[in-house]
Amino acid sequence: MDKLDDKKMDNEKPSTKGIKKDDFIEIEYTGMTKEDEFIFDTTDEKTAKENMLHNPQVKYGSMIICVGERQLIKGLDEQIIGKEPGQEYEIEVQAEDAFGKKQAKHIQLVNTSKFKKQNINPVPGMQVTVDDTVGTVKTVTGGRTLVDFNHPLASKDLLYKIKINSLITDDKVKVKSFLTVMFGPKNVDVDLKEGKLTIKTKIMLPEQVTKKLDEKIKTLVTSVKKIEYIDTSKKK
Repeated sequence: MDKLDDKKMDNEKPSTKGIKKDDFIEIEYTGMTKEDEFIFDTTDEKTAKENMLHNPQVKYGSMIICVGERQLIKGLDEQIIGKEPGQEYEIEVQAEDAFGKKQAKHIQLVNTSKFKKQNINPVPGMQVTVDDTVGTVKTVTGGRTLVDFNHPLASKDLLYKIKINSLITDDKVKVKSFLTVMFGPKNVDVDLKEGKLTIKTKIMLPEQVTKKLDEKIKTLVTSVKKIEYIDTSKKK
């Protein structure tokens, strides 16, 4: 993949074909740490297997996202704006726009007996859960264990290799992809005809949720004028 000449791009006038906020695009990507090129996320199944990231529960391949809706990390989401469909890019994301800087308050001493009661023998590098929060064991000294509850990628600058396959223009595909990110592919189905959107969901949605969804969907997909929800959660 050719590296993007950032300085050259900064001096060029924005293209009228560039991707804008609220556009729906189909992308592929691989994310890695900038310092040592440790791959931590990818949409490519082969890359996932080669880097011991493969999850049989995950559907690999290109994905559709709505730009500006934070369906990707902040720094990557923002830098996609202005890019061109059909192109490949390398995008650097600073730590503060990725998983944030490490904070001392998230590094805590935990009584080792708390782990012993769960038949866990903590050792440095082990991931543990304390009070529903995941952390990484840093040191074990006597009866105390130092646990880092910062995100494992906190304070790390990242590098993403992305391919923007296409700009999505089909409104039904837009709505389906937006709801799939929120509720999962198996929990929602949609139909869109003459401005009426029918959403079938296996998840019971309270009225306050559907009201906010209505507003968001009508903003992102302006052809939608009316929305009907059908709850299929109790059906076999």
